[in-house]
Amino acid sequence: MRGPGELTGCLGGCRLRHPGPASLAPVTLAAMAGSGGGWVSTERGAHLRGRASRDTAPEVQLRRAVHALGLRFRLQRRLAPGCRPDLLLVGRRVAVFVDGCFWHGCPAHGRSRPWTGPNALLWEQKMARNKERDVRSSALAEQAGYRVLRVWECEVQAEVEQAAARVARVASAPLPVSG
Repeated sequence: MRGPGELTGCLGGCRLRHPGPASLAPVTLAAMAGSGGGWVSTERGAHLRGRASRDTAPEVQLRRAVHALGLRFRLQRRLAPGCRPDLLLVGRRVAVFVDGCFWHGCPAHGRSRPWTGPNALLWEQKMARNKERDVRSSALAEQAGYRVLRVWECEVQAEVEQAAARVARVASAPLPVSG
């Protein structure tokens, strides 16, 4: 029998069968929050659950505008482990990443206040990892011989044609001479 604030079994509604009764030991929310062992589900964070990581509205808007300019591209093509640009103009050697303001820390719209609540440390760590991954993926794309363009979600939402024009400018610039 569970007491108030206790969860049993796998967290997050996992449907896998786990071996042995040890995986069914009760876990209290207070123990999870204090141990740093995992995310605590909160009402305030419910809207973030299940967010799409690809084919987001800004990505789709930018793709349509870039396509309307006559540019052709590949979607989510893997350049290297850990590097999957949102748009890849293969012949033009351009990798485009569409960064969400919240998730990637937009200077104008990213979070400016410290994190609070039971998941504060986890949020700080997650956002730091996102920024590190952005730097790493840009470097990997450049090492693969691509010019990198990072576009903020807010740029696309404010003026999608201007964002598409930026992609077109980078794509029409002469390729660097390799020697």
